[in-house]
Amino acid sequence: MGNVLTVENKAIQSYALCSSILVMKMLLMAPLTVKERISAKKNSSNTELEKSSGDKSSEYAEMCLKVNPDVERVRRAHLNDLENIPAFLFIGGLYLMTNPAPNTASLLIKTYTGCRVLHSLVYAVRPMPPPTRGIIWGVGYGITFYMAVKVAIHVIRM
Repeated sequence: MGNVLTVENKAIQSYALCSSILVMKMLLMAPLTVKERISAKKNSSNTELEKSSGDKSSEYAEMCLKVNPDVERVRRAHLNDLENIPAFLFIGGLYLMTNPAPNTASLLIKTYTGCRVLHSLVYAVRPMPPPTRGIIWGVGYGITFYMAVKVAIHVIRM
């Protein structure tokens, strides 16, 4: 294994930096959802929040639990992060253990990170028409799948 997993390895540096960026981005999606709920005028996520407001009218309850498309868009973008980023972080760590070419690994890691940031922007912040979001998601998905295949092949050949 040599120096595969050292901080001098360019791929490890890219993975450490990009993993931090991805985790921070994923964590920031929750406050963005709250911001959208607040700007949606009394759009709460559950009945407990509705009851704590002091207004017990059924009209207020309906307004609180009503689906708001802007809130749902941000929430779905966050859910998409939760479905995709952990898989990348896991397989990316295993991929680095296969001793890939540092420049290739670094490029894949940075591209995936860029795709996830762009995906959130075109999904939750500035929605864009299809197929923009799908293409961006597909590139990131393809990178994760490629890394998984490389790990499997590496292990099979051992």
